[in-house]
Amino acid sequence: MNHAALDGIMHPKAIAVIGASATPGKIGFTVLDNLIKQGYSGEIYPINPGEQEILGHKCYASVLDVPGEIDAAVVTIPAKIVLAAIDDCGKKGIKGLIIISSGFSEVGKRELEEQVVSAANRYGMRILGPNIVGVLSNSDKMNASFAPYLPLPGKATLISQSGALLIAIDASTYTRGVGFDKLISIGNMSDIDFADIINWLNDDPSTSCITLYVEGFKNGRSFMEVCRQSTKPIIALKAGVSAHGAAAAASHTGSLAGAAKVYGAAFSQAGVVQASDLDNLFDRTLALSLQPPMHGDNLLIITNGGGVGVLATDAAEKSGLPLKFAPEDVQVELKKHMPDFGSAKNPVDLTGMAGNEWYHDAIKFAYAHDWVDGLAVLYCETAVTDPLEIAKGIKSALVESGVSSKSVTVSFVGGERSEKAMAWLVENGIPAYGAPDRAINALAALREHSQMRKMVSEAILPCGDENRTEAMAVINQARADGRGALTEIEAKQVFSAYGLPVTKTQLATSEDQAVELANEIGFPVVMKIVSPEILHKSDAGGVKVNIKDVAAVREAFRTILANAREYNDKANIHGIAIQEMAPWGTEVILGSVNDATFGPTMMFGLGGIFVEVLKDVTFRVAPVSSSQALRMLDEIRGAPILAGVRGEDPRDKQVLAETICAYSTMILDLADEISESDANPVLVYAEGKGVKVVDARIILKKK
Repeated sequence: MNHAALDGIMHPKAIAVIGASATPGKIGFTVLDNLIKQGYSGEIYPINPGEQEILGHKCYASVLDVPGEIDAAVVTIPAKIVLAAIDDCGKKGIKGLIIISSGFSEVGKRELEEQVVSAANRYGMRILGPNIVGVLSNSDKMNASFAPYLPLPGKATLISQSGALLIAIDASTYTRGVGFDKLISIGNMSDIDFADIINWLNDDPSTSCITLYVEGFKNGRSFMEVCRQSTKPIIALKAGVSAHGAAAAASHTGSLAGAAKVYGAAFSQAGVVQASDLDNLFDRTLALSLQPPMHGDNLLIITNGGGVGVLATDAAEKSGLPLKFAPEDVQVELKKHMPDFGSAKNPVDLTGMAGNEWYHDAIKFAYAHDWVDGLAVLYCETAVTDPLEIAKGIKSALVESGVSSKSVTVSFVGGERSEKAMAWLVENGIPAYGAPDRAINALAALREHSQMRKMVSEAILPCGDENRTEAMAVINQARADGRGALTEIEAKQVFSAYGLPVTKTQLATSEDQAVELANEIGFPVVMKIVSPEILHKSDAGGVKVNIKDVAAVREAFRTILANAREYNDKANIHGIAIQEMAPWGTEVILGSVNDATFGPTMMFGLGGIFVEVLKDVTFRVAPVSSSQALRMLDEIRGAPILAGVRGEDPRDKQVLAETICAYSTMILDLADEISESDANPVLVYAEGKGVKVVDARIILKKK
């Protein structure tokens, strides 16, 4: 979007408050009072036809009566009269509207909301909201909201879909000691959305980290694209991931909420670090706003207490940063800064005897050493040390090391003195936490950010063939027949058009033809019912395997037909599929959904009949490169099976990854046609032997 509109909203030189009130307690009064009392230096114009003056400022009946220019208007009037005010704002040349008023799509009045946006856009105005708290900016000393005060100053900016949560976060910035430059309430996202604001913040010199509270997106792919292009770390807390929670999020914001795994995949692909809860959001924001990314895996822990060192070690493994012993040269040097009974392995235990000098010298050396990628400094408060002096020693050691490109976090465990020392550290750019696991998790966030930035820079190249014409011929015929699902044979034809290795499968409409095809394909064969009304063939007794001769073919043909008719006597039976019986392999599943938020989305997991029970699956938003697909293989709990267990050869992961890539190419290319699909099972053979798609299913989108 044009930056000028958001410049007007975020950095206005003049603000009008439409619906300004002289009555304390009303939102129109609170917004005006906040702007005045909290130091906004631009022009402020109260708009209310029933007042002459409010809080010492001349009041105007309309924005058209204001003599000067206006960049932004904060709208607090009832929803039913907002539309009437839009025209005046447009004629005045206002750039952006901050619509605090509620009573729009969040209560079902979507048409009114659309009319307001349409009217504003005709004048080139953009809308933030409606149904928001407002905008708060420390760098502009602007509290254009009904939140009580500006947040504790910091380098992060928060965008929140929940207004109530934003107000709560505003207050807790002071108790938590985590500062923000801006708090932006986004509400219904009728016009300006997450992507627009992230794009603008990427050029904002006052923002070093972008923090998101997300309930849902209206255009997930545009969000992903903007995040990929961001040069600043982005961290998100996604709410509404449970079935009940998702429903609540939709009713609260009017936005669509998706499954936790799909959102998690989208965040990862977009380079967005995730937070597990609100506390974790604060902890990770603090680190990402103050520290550079952690570019390697070598984490060194320096502590004066064995207990906190063990806790940190556990947290490191849990966070994906398992510790390694420090190299011998590092250990030799560190032993100079501890008693004989200390440990220099990692964690580096300086022991309870450690004072300012040992901490300072050990940190200065370790932080500058090439082996160390990230440093966690832990301190347990003792009677013989002053926490503030330890904190100052940490800071001076880091500065004297001459290094500024590595990550460091600190944890002080103690009382009031330790709390004050940690506050001093944060003020001086070093994230500090009251528990060692939190400091380690913050470092993990810095590592995740680094890894994600590498991933999003990778080129995504299509895999396999792309014969869309051949695939569409199959789909169009099914639609012409009035069907919303392809048969297995048709689905395999579509798969084959995109280079997926499917088993040889042909349709028999008579017993004799079944015998002829079985002889042609070669025994043993598999036989399956083919009917648009019978998608789960095993449930209907519609599958027979390992058929070894002609007599068995004839018997299976009759049995499958009988079972199918008993299962659904109204089913339209096309015939029986005769399929080569692929040799045994490890069963996996590939699948897709056309997600309402992110569009074609790819699934991979262990396959077979228990896939819905085990739910050992992972997701990616299409397209998926073969390198991304290889990462998917390692994300499931069953990953060791693919690596080869109990003497079995490793599976052909490279070909499987290329197959996943080709599958994602297919679902993206046919996004307007395919609602959902799966290939289950896909048999994966030993390295060099490839894969084979045994069964296929495609459900078409309704048109």
